[in-house]
Amino acid sequence: MKIKESYRLAYSSCPNDTFIFKGIAKNLIDTGGLHFNIVLEDVETLNQNAARETYDITKLSFAALGHVLDKYALLRTGAALGMGCGPLIISLPERSMDDRLDTRVPYGKNDKTKQVIAVPGLGTTAFHLFKFYMYDLFPEVETIIIPMAFEKIMPAVMNKKADFGVIIHEGRFVYQNMNLEMKADLGQWWEDKTSLPIPLGCIAVKRSMEPDLACQIQTLIRESIDHAFLHPAMGDEYIRKHAQEMEDSVIKQHIGLYVNEFSREIKGRGEQAVTQFFDYAIRAGMMQKSDLPLFACPE
Repeated sequence: MKIKESYRLAYSSCPNDTFIFKGIAKNLIDTGGLHFNIVLEDVETLNQNAARETYDITKLSFAALGHVLDKYALLRTGAALGMGCGPLIISLPERSMDDRLDTRVPYGKNDKTKQVIAVPGLGTTAFHLFKFYMYDLFPEVETIIIPMAFEKIMPAVMNKKADFGVIIHEGRFVYQNMNLEMKADLGQWWEDKTSLPIPLGCIAVKRSMEPDLACQIQTLIRESIDHAFLHPAMGDEYIRKHAQEMEDSVIKQHIGLYVNEFSREIKGRGEQAVTQFFDYAIRAGMMQKSDLPLFACPE
């Protein structure tokens, strides 16, 4: 197996990712001679860069992975799947998802019959789930979709630049502090429809990577997760540094919600959830079917 000098590894600054990768980033575990050039970016930027094949190993939304399966294969480690951890639709009080009457002209558009929705990127799982949900329950409601960085969504709703926002990450824990209301839990809707965990984010490697190397990296990420659970205090300054001034209690909630047994290994119900999500997106016309193997390594 040929080993390069270093591999480009990209993931987000969210506590679940920095928790998973701190063992690698802070040299807390033996990397077996592998070296990584690490970049942290927001999820939608990661999704866009995956389409350009920017990184050898990358975090991206499961929805985005479905669009780049010709370029990337899924690793069984490092993912975010789970129950009770999906995106939320939020708004100012006393708004309804089927309320057609806007009180302002959004983003310069002279159209007061459509809901303006702020979403954390068009390639995100959150946006796909929102589309699935609206198609299922509110097919008659027309929307104007405004993609933006996830941390800007709640301020956009508060400032009436959007009627509703689809929030992810730590937004689940703080929206009530901003006088916002939850209108729908998209994760709960998915769980009610499928009885499966919701597939949010994943780690993928370039398909051009040698299979033995991909499997070695997969094992290394699993070892980093195991180390993080065994030694949660080691390297925690790395998590806090990138947590965007998040409170320690919110950091712990975030990690507890998004890092679980599916993060360590996608198998069984986790694999079923991923497959069903892709099938749903294909039926909805949001994704093309791929005949390539989904995983970089066999189970």
